[in-house]
Order: sequence, then structure tokens, then C-alpha cells
Amino acid sequence: MTRNAGIATPKSTASAQPAPAAAAAAAAYAAKQKRSSSSTAARSRFNPFSFTSSSSKLMLDKWKTLIGCICLAIATYCGYLGYLETRVNTPFDNQKMVIRTGLQEAKRYWGSYRPNTYFGMKTRDPHSLVMGLMWYTPSNLGHGGQGIRHWCEQGDQLDGYGWTHHDGQGFGVQVIQDLPFEIKTSFVKYGSDDTDDGVDGGGDEGGYGGDWTARISVRNTTKAWDKSISLIWYVALDERTNGHIKYVSDEKNPEAGVYGETQGLGEFQVRFQAVKGRILHKSYLSTVAPSLARLKDTLVSHFRAFADKRGQRFIGLPGEIVSQNGLPSTNPEPNFIAIQITAEVDFTLDITYQSTSGYSLGRSALHKPITGRPYSDLLQKKVKQFEQRFDDTFELPSKGYSQAEVHMARNALANMLGGIGYFYGSSRVQSQHTQKPVPYWKAPLYTAVPSRSFFPRGFLWDEGFHGLLISAWDLDIELDIICHWFDLLNVEGWIPREQILGVEALAKVPEEFVIQRNSNANPPTFFLTLKKLLTRHRVEFKKGKGRLETLERLYPRLQTWFNWFNTTQKGDLMGSYYWRGRNATTLRELNPKSLSSGLDDFPRASHPTDLERHLDLRCWLAMAASVMAELSSILGKDDVKYYETASYLMDNQLLNQYHLDPYTKRYADWGLHTDKVVLKHPPMQQHQKQHHHQQQYYQQQQPEMVRLTLEEPSYKFVSSNFGYVNLFPLLLEQLDHDSPYLAQIMNELRDPQILWTPYGLRSLSKDAPLYLKRNTEHDPPYWRGPIWININYLACKALHHYGKIEGPNAAQARQIYSELRENLVKNIFREYQRTGYLWEQYDDVTGQGKGCNPFTGWTGLVVLLMSEKF
Repeated sequence: MTRNAGIATPKSTASAQPAPAAAAAAAAYAAKQKRSSSSTAARSRFNPFSFTSSSSKLMLDKWKTLIGCICLAIATYCGYLGYLETRVNTPFDNQKMVIRTGLQEAKRYWGSYRPNTYFGMKTRDPHSLVMGLMWYTPSNLGHGGQGIRHWCEQGDQLDGYGWTHHDGQGFGVQVIQDLPFEIKTSFVKYGSDDTDDGVDGGGDEGGYGGDWTARISVRNTTKAWDKSISLIWYVALDERTNGHIKYVSDEKNPEAGVYGETQGLGEFQVRFQAVKGRILHKSYLSTVAPSLARLKDTLVSHFRAFADKRGQRFIGLPGEIVSQNGLPSTNPEPNFIAIQITAEVDFTLDITYQSTSGYSLGRSALHKPITGRPYSDLLQKKVKQFEQRFDDTFELPSKGYSQAEVHMARNALANMLGGIGYFYGSSRVQSQHTQKPVPYWKAPLYTAVPSRSFFPRGFLWDEGFHGLLISAWDLDIELDIICHWFDLLNVEGWIPREQILGVEALAKVPEEFVIQRNSNANPPTFFLTLKKLLTRHRVEFKKGKGRLETLERLYPRLQTWFNWFNTTQKGDLMGSYYWRGRNATTLRELNPKSLSSGLDDFPRASHPTDLERHLDLRCWLAMAASVMAELSSILGKDDVKYYETASYLMDNQLLNQYHLDPYTKRYADWGLHTDKVVLKHPPMQQHQKQHHHQQQYYQQQQPEMVRLTLEEPSYKFVSSNFGYVNLFPLLLEQLDHDSPYLAQIMNELRDPQILWTPYGLRSLSKDAPLYLKRNTEHDPPYWRGPIWININYLACKALHHYGKIEGPNAAQARQIYSELRENLVKNIFREYQRTGYLWEQYDDVTGQGKGCNPFTGWTGLVVLLMSEKF
């Protein structure tokens, strides 16, 4: 019983004190829960898995941002590369230079703007109707059309051809000697709103550029038995010309005609009238030609043999043949119509072009075209006006020149003006940022050409020289030419140096020479032209006609052009420059050419590097800066920076520091050079030496010659090859008039053992290591001895300048000037009399014309030499 009593005691105790115990228990439990909660929260905050998840999210955000930035950078870089790629063919972003185009310039709308042909007419439209002349002697017609004259070709070996009179816009007369025949071509424009011919041609009622008559006269100048000639006059449409042409024979009028319409010309007709002589046969071809460059081929492929009523056979044309490559054409509209007239000589044919738009609406009667005697009278009036204007402008008779010498000078001017062409198309260009060549923008170019036979297209550095003569004749024609050239400036400030525009121009240029690279410059000779304009024509710029406004539009383009030269052609030292484009790795050239300099194979440093300093380029930039300073002053622009640049580059002390050889006292290029270089064939292989019976074969298969360097080159002045480049401080009149080095240059150019000849200054000294040396196995010397008239002109101009400044060198300058000018004029005239041509260059030993002909180009500067209008 006691055990039970003991068990019951605690219960009784607990029951006796219930409130304090419960409170204590609750407090203890709450404290425990609090500790447990705190511990859980702490474990939650320091949970390693929870920390990794948060950090990864943060890092992921950072990676996303970084990748986004990289992608943006790549996109920006790619965009920048794309931007750089487009720079080469992006036009300069400013007002166009040419603001009057097509019919807005009616006086120059139609013209002989096809200098690549012996005689051709076209308009100043991008896609013009074109016309032209072909001819052949039936007895001399060879296989494949051999003997047909069309494009000017030296291979035709004509006895002479060229314009005797041409005013640049309204008329022209040309004489072609293709013995036994003398062919005279002429044209006169009339009837436009903007011509001053004094002829009532009915006006230009439709506003389509007026009308014109062309004449082709043929006479036999010998007693040769050939009595007949076949003349072919054709009318053709450019591939993109919007229009049509059709051959029509009017029963009431036996003269055939071509009728048509184009978007630019409206409706027109071309008619033919035999003025003198007897027509033996007449036929025509109306077909589709694949290209303007294939007109002659198209004609020849359609020649047929016919027999007349007397059974005599002759070559004629089959009429309408609308096919291409022997298959029916998908375009049945003909784009090429040729009318062949075979006639007895002497024979004269008049061809008339008339605009018929407006007249077809019945507003007035179509006027009668000017042919026959009225045309002869009008042409004679134009000839007399031209000759009188020439005498008034150049005053040659008063300087004692003979009639024959004046005749040569007049022909030189006429050929310069008659060689002006109008082209349209796009160059193929490339920059370091384009993997392949890209097309330049399509644009027109109104420009003179150096040679109708060999270079019938625009050349940048030639055109600056052409402008010296053209501006003396007609300031507005020259400004028009300048405007067209500077519309070819890209946004970088670069102008392609050779303009190969249109299919006819492309057909004359080998593929490897078509691509123009924007790293390569060309002498900025337009600054020469501008210098003359600002000096001799300053008053005329203030006489209205928008001439001053033209200079205002030109100014920002000139700034960009100058800046491009000053930045892209700069050398290693401030104030030094070098021509880009020389091949530093070739072993095929004795001295790598500098085509961009215009002086091609003139010897430079034998081993091209980026450290070269080219004397002529520095002088061109100094002259350009001085012209920019003068133009800025005239236009009221900020001229300080240009005056400062010109002063810096013309500083004779700095010039001496960079370009004066202290040993020879000659101005010269500087670069990595040795004179000890030769061209040799690589040695024959041993197995070739063993087969002596195959010697002739191996001679034919002998490897091309390569350059051997016989001594290590070193950096030095390139003064041993003394020539045109060394004269540039004199040529561009940048030496102080009392400089002792001016006297030395004059002494050396007057030395017959160095540059002086009885015919002009040779391009490279007779004692130079590379005098008359070939540059490759296949390239004869070009600027390594022959006499070039453009540089001789600059020499005469500079000597004339220094001769007028009294000082220690004035008398010597005057004496050399007088002798040099006389030698040049006498030799050019003698060769013209002997050959009938002006030439690209003249032999320094014989004085005979060399290179291509006719080369009116800068050889036409003989007119300014004779007139002394520098």
C-alpha cells in the first residue's frame, strides 16, 4: 500500500502549482523556437547552393553585356569597312559642276564629238544618236574588211589627216590623205537658238539643237588607175538610246533618207544629195548591231556580191536584215543603218540633218536644208572668220612667221578643238578596301584627247596642258571641260587618271589597263590651267556669263582634291611626298615605273620604298597651294592656310635640305638606289645546254629577262640620272631668281652632253646610266631620251619668267629661252612639213617624230610657244 501512496505525491504537487509552471514552459519553448528560427535563417543566408545561383545570374548578365558589346563592335567595324568600300565610288557631295546639260547648251549640243573616228557626229547626250563615215577603195578591199577606214588607226598608214579649221562648236574642215585620194570632210551647224551663224535656217522651233550639213568631197590627186570609191554613211543608236530609226526611199525624191526619233532629239531626218560626180552603185543595210564598237564588223558581215545591169560585179549591202548572229532578232527594230554609195571620183556628197519635231504638228513649213552652193558659201564664210580670229588671238604674222608656219599653228589649234569628244559611262576602280574592281558612277565627260589614233579618251594630266591652249581660244569651252572633269571627283578627293568611258573607248584599251586604283595620283595640271585663267583672264571672269559662279562651285572640289594629294601622297618627313603605285617586288623592270607621275619610266630610286622623296610631286603640290591661295583671295575665302603651305613648300632652304645633292649640287629624288642594275636572261638549264641541235628552239623559249642588282642599294640622292624630274624647281618657277642653283640648272640644260639638242631638251641626260635603256625586254625607252613638248613648254615658260626678273640669272635665262623656243618651233614645223603630223615625242638625235601620230595633245602647245602667250 505504501508504493501506491508514493506515486500519487508528485501529481498532487503539480496540480497544486499549475500557473507558474505553464508560463515557464511556454517561455522555454518560445526561446527554443526563436533559436531554431534564427539558426534556419542563418543557414538559409549562408547556403552555398543559394550563393552559386545568384552569382551565376550576375555573371550571365555581364557576359551578355560583353557579347552584346562585341557584336556591336563587330557590326560597327563591318559597317565601317562597308563604308570604306563605298568611298571609292561615292561622288563628291556638293553641287554639281555641270549645271547646263544637253539642249540647255545648244551651241555645243551637236558636234564632231567622236575623235576616235575619222569623221563622226553626235550630241552631248548620255545616249546619243551617232553618225559617221566609213570608206574603202573597191579594188583594195581585203579579207575581213581590210582596207575599210572607220576608226583612226595608225595601222591604216594614211599619208595625213587632221582638221585644218575647227572653232570648237559650230563648224570644222578636215583633210584626209588616203592616196590616191584626198578626202575633205566638213560640217556647219545652223538654225539653233544659240548659234550666231547669221543663217536663217528656220530657227530651232522644237528646241532640239538645230540642224547641220556635212560634206564629203573626194578627188584623185594622182594619175592612179583607181577611179571609184565607196563611201558609207551610217546612223546608229547607242544600246540604251530610247528611240528608233528607219530607212526610207521617197519615190518623188531619188535621194535616200533615214528618219527617226529619240527622246533627246525628237523627230529628225537625214538626207543625202550628190552635189558633184556620178554614182555607180547605191545600197543600204538596216539591221541590229550588237554594239557601237562592232559597227564595222556588222557591216562587213553583211557585204554581198551583186551584178549591175551591165554585168559588172560590185560589193554592196543587202537592205533590211533584222537578225543577230544569223538568227532572228528578239528586237526587230534596227539600230544601225548604213548607206553605201560607190561613185566615180571626183565626187561630192552632202548629208543634211534636220530636226522635224514641231514641223510635223503643222506649225510651219520645214525649211530647205543648206546644200550645194549655199553650203559652200556658208562654209567659206566660217573659214574666213576662223582664220581672222586666229590671227587676232595669236598674232603670229606680226612675229615674222611664214604663211606655212602659221598654217601649221592654225592646224594645231583646229586639231586640238576638233579632238574634243563627249563620252559617257563608268570607270572600273579599286581601293584597298574592295576585293574586286567596282564600277564608278555613270557620268559624262567633255574633254580633249591626246591622240585620235592611239589615245582617243580623257587623260587627267594631259588635260591640264590642253587647257592652256583651249582657254586662249575660248574660255567658256575650257570652263565646260573643267566642270566635267571635276564632276568625276569622288568623296575622298580622287579623280581616276584615265577615263575609259563607253564601249568604243573600252575597245581600244587592253584589259589590264582598264582598272584605276584610288591610291594612285596623277600630276594636278589643272592647277596650271587655273593659274593661267586667274592671270590672263581675270577681267573676263567679272563679265557675267556665270564664270565667277563657276569658280565658286569649283572651289570646294579643288579644296578636297588638294587635300587628297596632301594626305595620300605624303612622305615620311613633313613636306615630302612620293608617287604611289611603283612595284617594289618586280624583277621584270630595270627601274620600276611611276605611271602615276605621268613620266612613266623616268628613272627613280632603283628599289621603291615608303621613304622615297619625289622632287616633281613636291613641286606640283607647292604650285597647287599657291593657286589655291590666289583663288581663295579672289573669292573672299580664308587664304591663310594655303599661303602658309605654299610658302613652306616653296622655301628654298627646305627644298635644298630635302632634295639638293650636296655633292653634285643637283636637285633630285631621294631613295634606296643603285645605278648598278642590268636586265639579263636567266642562265639556261644544264639539260638545255646539252641539246645543241635544239638551240633555235630554246632561243624561242628563252625565259624573259630579269633585273640583276650588282651592288647593294643605299639611301641616297638619285642625281646620276639627270633629266626632266631634276628640272622641276625651275619648270614650276619655284627657285629664287638669284639662286646659284638656278644658274647651275640652266648651265646643265644648255650643255649638249646633258640635255641640250638642236630640237629641244631631251628627257634624260646622255651621260645618265639609263639613257635610252629599255625598261623591260618588251618596253623601249619612253622618257629616257626623247624630247617631249609639254616639259619643253614649261621650260620655255619658266625661262621667260626668270628672264623678266632683273638679277644675276636674267640674261642667261633670256638667251636660253630664245634659243630653245626657236629650236622647238623649227623642228616641230620641219617634221610637220615632212610627215603631215604633230608627234607624241621627237628623237633627241635626229629630231624626227616618234611615238604615235597625230598627237596634237600637248604638242599643240607649239601655238603658245610661237605666240609667247604663256
